[in-house]
Amino acid sequence: MERNEPVPTRPRKLVALHWLTVFCVAVAATLILLRDELDGRALRAWLLEGHRHAGLLVLLLFGVRVWLRIRYGKLQPGGDHSRIVRFAAGVTHIALYALLLALPLLGWAMCGAAGLDVHFFGLTLPALVGENEDLADRLQAWHVDAAWALLVLVTLHLSAALWHHFVVRDHTLRMMLPGRRR
Repeated sequence: MERNEPVPTRPRKLVALHWLTVFCVAVAATLILLRDELDGRALRAWLLEGHRHAGLLVLLLFGVRVWLRIRYGKLQPGGDHSRIVRFAAGVTHIALYALLLALPLLGWAMCGAAGLDVHFFGLTLPALVGENEDLADRLQAWHVDAAWALLVLVTLHLSAALWHHFVVRDHTLRMMLPGRRR
């Protein structure tokens, strides 16, 4: 790959949503991990509320991303890759999208099952499920399992981006970086 050849582009809105989603997922993970390490009822409640807000923002961004992907249609590939690489990338992206949808919904449903209100920037959201302690426990376990699965897929996604950049030396990573030149 010549460094002077033009980099294929992704729509700026999709790139911005990608990095905003990364930020919100990182904030949600950081807040919930911090909560487990700190003492103080008020602080722990504040961190949990922040985690919920970040998760709901991920859900909102997911909806916008899906709408934009439908609007933009099939995107041009970043390089000339084998079928197996394209297939693996497609499966990984579908799994990432599924988890970005499932995690916030599981958390929201878990709150309803636990009898807790879910607030989103001053709005009280309706419960997705009725109060049920056993269901709350199952949903919490699924939420945690889905979070670990998301961590594995994000690590795979990041590793693939770095592999494309440093080993294959194609445009896959550069076309997703914010502020790139056209």
